[in-house]
Amino acid sequence: MKYSIVTFGCRVNQADSLGLEEKLSAAGGIATVPADADVVVVNTCSVTATADQGARQTIRRIARDNPASRIIVTGCYATRCEEDVAALPNVVQVVRNSDKGEAVDAWLARSMSGDGPCGAPLAPGIAGRTAFTLRVQTGCDEPCAYCIIPSTRGPGRSAPVDEIVRDVIRVAAAGFKEIVLTGVHLGSYGRDLPTPVALLDLLQALDRLDADIVFRVSSLEPMDCSPAIVDLMTASGGRFAPHFHLPLQHASDRVLSMMRRPYTLDFYRSLVDSIRERMPHASMGSDMIVGFPGETEQDFDANLEYLPSSPLTHLHVFPYSDRPGTVAASMSGKVEGLVVRERGLQIRRIGAALTARFHERQAGTLRPALTIDDGTVAVTDNYLKVRIPPGLGRNQRVMVRLDENSERGEVVSLEP
Repeated sequence: MKYSIVTFGCRVNQADSLGLEEKLSAAGGIATVPADADVVVVNTCSVTATADQGARQTIRRIARDNPASRIIVTGCYATRCEEDVAALPNVVQVVRNSDKGEAVDAWLARSMSGDGPCGAPLAPGIAGRTAFTLRVQTGCDEPCAYCIIPSTRGPGRSAPVDEIVRDVIRVAAAGFKEIVLTGVHLGSYGRDLPTPVALLDLLQALDRLDADIVFRVSSLEPMDCSPAIVDLMTASGGRFAPHFHLPLQHASDRVLSMMRRPYTLDFYRSLVDSIRERMPHASMGSDMIVGFPGETEQDFDANLEYLPSSPLTHLHVFPYSDRPGTVAASMSGKVEGLVVRERGLQIRRIGAALTARFHERQAGTLRPALTIDDGTVAVTDNYLKVRIPPGLGRNQRVMVRLDENSERGEVVSLEP
């Protein structure tokens, strides 16, 4: 059977799709493009109205280009709008997030009953990924006013530490050299376990492993990035990549309060400034929402005042859109669409300037990196993607010297 997986949204969805890809490949499935697939799995996101629209358009395009395809839709949009998704062309099954694992296993048992060829083992390159994205937690208990995810992913649920350690050993044995740790609310890891633990406990357990693996920690809410976690990452000797993603969402304390975000700008500023002082080469990304209900010109100006001088290195900008069922959807003071777009454009310009500044400051430095794709691209530990001369394959550790724009690199040494 030929299959294709189309993934929208966050690293959690990427991790879910990677797990599905591993199962399909091991069962003898052959990965291909949607236009040639017998079955296409569409793993949706629903964080914005644009994400919903993108999923619908993709499903319709797959059905148009491949009328014989059977489309299985899962993810947050499928969970939130099950009937709407089921009515789209060629959709044969809609799988809610809560049923994803069991439904996939049942479908595999029905559709791939062992008559096909032996499956491919897990190896770097599966789903086009060189780093392995490992979901250690899902669900969220935070009451952010704008977010629909708690209703589509459910409450926070964590995998036990020993289970994660076994997964890491398995992935390392398969040849992967980098693992991205991810979760819907990663910083809440372990609070729900029978014997509660913290994210720091998991990171310390992984740090002790005798495995040739670098860990990249995915998005952390600012209040969850404790000094102890920063200490561990600083002192890890390269075990943890100097890469942080810390969503600010807004620089106005008034808007943060309306969003139900449990920190202030001063708290956030202190956090990222301390990381920059401890880890001068670290990348630090952030998410920003523009046009939240009730956002005034004065509120928006707080972003313009803080961001350009911040130590952040890249921004993801989200124009606010109503998510039915959230607190924000019923708030008054909606911002006009043209104003939202203009504000988004201004923040994106600042984000581009921050990224350019980070590239300039990294020029001439030596950074450890991992080759990806066809070996002519490498991703540094601090999350810069650089072109390198041909001659290497995927998944090779190298040391690169970055050029004046930090967009190309000279390979100065290879890992033995």
